[in-house]
Amino acid sequence: MKIGITYDLKEVYLQEGYSPEEVAEFDCPETVQGIEEALWALGCDTDPVGNVRELVRRLALGERWDMVFNIAEGLSGFGRESQVPALLEAYRIPCTFSDPLVLSLCLHKGMTKHVLRDRRVPTPAFAVVERPEDAARVDLAYPLFAKPVAEGTSKGVSARSLCRTPAELAEVCAELLDAFRQPVLVERYLPGREFTVGILGTGDHARSLGVMEVLLRDGAESGSYSLENKWNYEERVEYRLVDDLDAAASAGVALMAWRAMGCRDGGRVDVRLDEHGQAQVIELNPLPGLNPSYSDLPILCRLAGMPYVDLIGGIVRSAAERSGLALPDARASRPLRPVRPLRRAAS
Repeated sequence: MKIGITYDLKEVYLQEGYSPEEVAEFDCPETVQGIEEALWALGCDTDPVGNVRELVRRLALGERWDMVFNIAEGLSGFGRESQVPALLEAYRIPCTFSDPLVLSLCLHKGMTKHVLRDRRVPTPAFAVVERPEDAARVDLAYPLFAKPVAEGTSKGVSARSLCRTPAELAEVCAELLDAFRQPVLVERYLPGREFTVGILGTGDHARSLGVMEVLLRDGAESGSYSLENKWNYEERVEYRLVDDLDAAASAGVALMAWRAMGCRDGGRVDVRLDEHGQAQVIELNPLPGLNPSYSDLPILCRLAGMPYVDLIGGIVRSAAERSGLALPDARASRPLRPVRPLRRAAS
């Protein structure tokens, strides 16, 4: 089986003049290499493709794959994570993870929460601020938490995101609207424990891989798993695999949310406890980070005793099963082989 790999490399966009924060969601060569080596061990032949522009070029040349392992985040717009899956869908090429509709819906946190609320999945009360003057009309009990409506990797999240007064909320919303040029999600701040739940599979076959608690150490930005805390996770964050009643409740609501949104193959759901200790869904991550060293889902799997190759294998098997494809037999050994240089994305 020939599997293409689509991705956005940070270094390509940094060279084009984008800032480190703008490319925070993008990947490094280590991630693509890790995925490629895992797929090779599973018996697949791999072809690193690159970003959506490179995918367009190669499709136009007539190149095809049995499946594409997609981790491309896209650069702009609410549909940026859907660009590669939509293009592959047009060419009838199966790919891993959720379909274009689900990826767009989950990227927009406000729309996600509308669906979760309609499906009766516990999630904090919220409002979406589209203009600075909208902040004064937010009718929710303080404290509140504000963040860009459609960013990942905690972009736009800092200690200032926790707002205790209408004046603080108005100031933070104005700053976020100006900086990110998109609406701001405002929701009730949940003061309890914070978890991320790893999920593998689709629909009724989806299952929890484990529940990891995110604990902020002394010296971390308080109140949230912010971008600064993620960038300095080794000093500021402790990750702990947990298996208690709170973890079980979190896994339960995470699976409810995963199935309600129609997510596929693998990802994460972030959960936090409210002031009564009830688990509520914060957001879904249907296109999870997969860096073998520092991404949350591989860290969770490592703590749970699941090797990285088994995580990638579970994702690919789920995608192959729902696409009617048969995977080859895994290779019996993993001899050393030279790592091919990654093809640079077309500019």
